[in-house]
Amino acid sequence: MKKCIALVSANMHQAPYPVYPLGISYLHSYLSVHLPDRQVKVFDFNLETCDAFAAFLEGNDFELVGISLRNFDDSTHAYDANPFIAHYRQIMRIARAHTPAPIVLGGAGFSVFPELIFNELNPDYAILGEGEAALKELIVALSDGSDPTVIDRLAWREAGGAFRINVSGKRRGKNYISSPVLHVESDWAEYYWRSSGMLNIQTKRGCPYNCIFCSYPLIDGRSVRTLDARMVVANIEELYFSKGISYLFFTDSIFNIHREYNEELARRLIESRAEIHWGAYFAPHNMTADDLKLYQQSGLTHVEFGTDSLSDRQLERYNKQFRISDIREQSMYCSRLGIFYAHFLILGGYGETDETLDETFAHSRELGLTVYFPYIGMRVYPHTQLCDMALREGVIASPDDLIHPVYYLSKEIDPATIQPRAKATGQPWIFTDDAPSPVMEQLRRRGKKGPLWEFLRYR
Repeated sequence: MKKCIALVSANMHQAPYPVYPLGISYLHSYLSVHLPDRQVKVFDFNLETCDAFAAFLEGNDFELVGISLRNFDDSTHAYDANPFIAHYRQIMRIARAHTPAPIVLGGAGFSVFPELIFNELNPDYAILGEGEAALKELIVALSDGSDPTVIDRLAWREAGGAFRINVSGKRRGKNYISSPVLHVESDWAEYYWRSSGMLNIQTKRGCPYNCIFCSYPLIDGRSVRTLDARMVVANIEELYFSKGISYLFFTDSIFNIHREYNEELARRLIESRAEIHWGAYFAPHNMTADDLKLYQQSGLTHVEFGTDSLSDRQLERYNKQFRISDIREQSMYCSRLGIFYAHFLILGGYGETDETLDETFAHSRELGLTVYFPYIGMRVYPHTQLCDMALREGVIASPDDLIHPVYYLSKEIDPATIQPRAKATGQPWIFTDDAPSPVMEQLRRRGKKGPLWEFLRYR
């Protein structure tokens, strides 16, 4: 009988819609190919309860339990951020009570706060960043009794209690994969397709930029790895033909960071038999109108710009690679092609003043038929420039303070004035504490697919 591995998605956050646990499916698919003598069973807290989790563990003799922490909090804003650590503690208590198997943590939430979360939850091991190859090697090492601590990006606690991550050996950065196979779980696909109107997939991993606040390089690394375009399209065709998935969101940190690869991917999508629509996160620069036209021909319908500010002074402070002229140009391209586009902004972040806010609000009137999704304040993550700034200014006393959500908010502004000033522009600003749109809820109930934020552009 095959040995059994458990893969658990701990995420329960469903705002604005539940997100398919893509990482678990990539892990499941990878282990099924590379460890065919193991049976992999999956569990999703968006679909199941804590009691069901206990029964899941009791009903199987697991060799190892891998738990993916997608988020650490709900990442809303400084006033009502909701940390998930209590939920994760409960999962660990259940796991320890119902299985003797070693527990391994991973996922984006762990990778951003590795030592803090390891100390809070006390797993047997954890994996920083991309997990497929490292998890496979860990399973093999524990099975044959070899030393697991040589595995790239593995975290553990030494006998004396010290926390360790193997990121300094000769193999650093070599344990990446380029052609992950993706086979989604049928029950999960049905639930997420019905509930959120889309599924997600990757085309590349890693982010080369150096924004002062961003955690993506902590999660995926700075080295950009493009995934095999043929394999990505094969995955998409499987989703389309076997499960009827016709809208996908590419979860790359920034889609438009490799033009040659994107051209290949777009052309392969055009040549494929799958008739899909798709959206992605984009930086508002480094694209021509012809690039966007090609992407549109391959199915692009929604562009989500990580714009962050509409003030050149703030963009410089945030260490962004673009300016308001680029933002105008990219918005114009989308508008002319009829591609839906939205801008995600940070208001009140590092260096923000009333003058720079006024610049953002004034420029918001210049970008055509769009919608703005602002966050108030900047979430402080360890090992970022913003963390160092917060330490110097006394916003935090130690990086250990970040186990609870901490937001950097400029002292030069009154945050209570932000929403009224934004609304006064007459543009569609959707704040995180705004009530859910009844229009979007009605459209979702009627089976409308995709993000649907394009219906919020009219006020």
